[in-house]
Amino acid sequence: MLVMIIIAASSCNPTKYVPAGETLLDENHIKVNNEKVKKEALIPYIRQKPNKTIFGAKFHLGLYNLSNIEKTRWPHKWLRDIGEEPVIFDTDATDKSKGQIKSYLSSKGYFDGQVMETIETAKRKTKVYYDVNLKTPYTIRKVIYEVADPVISMIGFADSTNILVSRGMAYDEEILQAERSRLERSVRDHGFYNFSADFVSFRVDSMVGEREVDIFYNVRNYLRPGFSNVPVEVPHTQFSVKNIYIYPDYIPGEVLAGGTDYLKNLDTIYYKGFYFIGGSEKPSIKYDIIIQSLYIKPGLTFNLSNTERSHSHLMSLKTFRLVNILYNESYGNPADGKENSSLDCTIQLTPISRQSFSVELEGTNSGGNLGGALNLIYQNKNLFRGAEQFNMKLTGAYETFSRDSSGARGNTQQFGFETALRLPRFLVPFLESENFIKKYNPTTSILVAYNYQNLPVYTRTVANATFGYMWNDGPYRTHIVNPLQMNMVKIPFIEEDYYNNVIATSNYLINSYKDVLIAGINYSFIYSNQTIKKSRNYWFFRFNGETAGNFLSAVKNITGASQETDSLSSYYELFGQPYAQFVRTDIDIRYNRIFNDVSSIVYRTFIGVGFPYKNSVAMPFEKQYYEGGANGIRGWQVRSLGPGSYLPPGSTYTNQTADIKIEANIEYRFKLFWILEGALFVDAGNIWAIKEDASRPGAQFKFNKFFDDLAIGSGMGMRFDLSFVVLRTDIGFKLRDPKYSGDNRWLINRNFSDEDLALVISIGYPF
Repeated sequence: MLVMIIIAASSCNPTKYVPAGETLLDENHIKVNNEKVKKEALIPYIRQKPNKTIFGAKFHLGLYNLSNIEKTRWPHKWLRDIGEEPVIFDTDATDKSKGQIKSYLSSKGYFDGQVMETIETAKRKTKVYYDVNLKTPYTIRKVIYEVADPVISMIGFADSTNILVSRGMAYDEEILQAERSRLERSVRDHGFYNFSADFVSFRVDSMVGEREVDIFYNVRNYLRPGFSNVPVEVPHTQFSVKNIYIYPDYIPGEVLAGGTDYLKNLDTIYYKGFYFIGGSEKPSIKYDIIIQSLYIKPGLTFNLSNTERSHSHLMSLKTFRLVNILYNESYGNPADGKENSSLDCTIQLTPISRQSFSVELEGTNSGGNLGGALNLIYQNKNLFRGAEQFNMKLTGAYETFSRDSSGARGNTQQFGFETALRLPRFLVPFLESENFIKKYNPTTSILVAYNYQNLPVYTRTVANATFGYMWNDGPYRTHIVNPLQMNMVKIPFIEEDYYNNVIATSNYLINSYKDVLIAGINYSFIYSNQTIKKSRNYWFFRFNGETAGNFLSAVKNITGASQETDSLSSYYELFGQPYAQFVRTDIDIRYNRIFNDVSSIVYRTFIGVGFPYKNSVAMPFEKQYYEGGANGIRGWQVRSLGPGSYLPPGSTYTNQTADIKIEANIEYRFKLFWILEGALFVDAGNIWAIKEDASRPGAQFKFNKFFDDLAIGSGMGMRFDLSFVVLRTDIGFKLRDPKYSGDNRWLINRNFSDEDLALVISIGYPF
């Protein structure tokens, strides 16, 4: 369907609605003779751009041309609304583009750069070729500083390593603007509240030498009215913060209704150097929580960065709907010569609703298994008046489940509850200092949950308790440590046929489907620069490391627990439950490259390894890897691929898992029209066992043959962006299936069957 839509729209005559005597702008081409200037940098300066393309086809123009321009009813008006009218070639726009490209090149030091255009027209289509001819750029011979205020000079230029403009570098106006911003922040961080980049200017002398310039770096003084209102220059004033007034329960509506009389009637409490202003009732949040979030203190010089960090930290408490930090100049004694050297700071905090109760109906997606859930949720966003976030959720869910590789469906039911408490600090005595909290914005999380799962061939219960920490290391990096993570997994029922025909055939599976106690520690590191500029390319990296059972093994040694034995293995128990011992680590790397406002490509690599030892013959089922489904290799149903080249016996329930997972994905995404988006993708990878398993031949990972075990799938998908959720449908094809031998692994060498096709209906993007 997706291909048919694109073909139908693109097959229309692109010049159908181009007026007589005019031409369609078909393509722009740029050629640059200097490798230091990339074509991509010049494209934004071209004033007129052709109609958007998807794989070279003007799809949106095709939608427009499918309509009858003389009709206003549906579907003609709708096609024009979602489509794109033809871009008519304009010679004036070409001339302006040349001028803008030359201006950009001059800003990069190519003052004598040449831009020539060639226009080719055929079949009512026009192509424009921009030929950019550049010499070497002008470089900076020297920088001459003209700073009127010696204090500003000392603050802004004391450390030369921070200065962005220096002799010998190529002239670049973008760097000059960045230097203005650097100086502005540096100076304002040292108390100069009224200083701005408007006081900074650069003069350029390009007549000083062979392809060289001199930069005159000028920082002027402050202008204020003098005698007879004649402006006079005076040094910039350095401000300190005098008083800080905090409104912990600032309600804008009440202030507007009551005016100044309302504010005058509020009580003021002086606490640890801060003035807290509010009603007679107990404030919604403890004063200490607010103070520990502030990087501003009375008596310190004004600091712009600390003001911004205070705002960010207060918002991260998730207790305030609005945070405003304002400054007013505080008038002092004119005889001291410092009439306006102090600032009064006002902090207005508007709290959000403290408690809420909600009922949610949601779609669920577990590896491509779709279903629905009913959630009853209670939230308290300030449980003990210390910005503690408390959540309690009761859940009932129903989900379809893939029973075999043919796509036959069963169903599961789940019931459970979950409580979580998030504290805006570390519950560690020696890390409770205010400086630590300000630097890393730490949180402590406590979670307790219980889940009952009724699956097609077995029943499982999972009780979970987790205690952990999270903190930020700069704007892009996050650390998560759970020093205590405990899962109690019980399987009270397994269908007899499934146990005898599938589980009992493998020592690995027998040990996977056991009651088990998992107690360990895990660590995660996350890097993402996606939120910096959403329209730019971004990276995502996540590392997870986990180990379990070592502490319990030490307890076993101390308590002298006896060893239990069954027909297949010997193991130790604690609290009447076998405990798992393993290490597990994985990395997830993604790169999103955005081509334009309608298309992007995403690359992803995932590698994960788990190794059981001592008290565990196999990894716990909860910690094993699987492949296929909505978030894996989409040519296979979830849990139906692998491990390796192993071909499992026939079963009404497919559930293949293993210890190693390697996967790589490429997905090209493009917007079509309305809420509809399209995608083309290629997935490759598999799962493997880390140990030899005679009952699963071909399942073990081996360096000299794992390439032969790689499965490759491809396909296309459609996404429906409903703003609050993205619905997704993918059709995947098995291009290479490792369960076959020799050349038959490739689809082109065997007959196509229904097993080579998988339909995935899911929620959200795959990665």
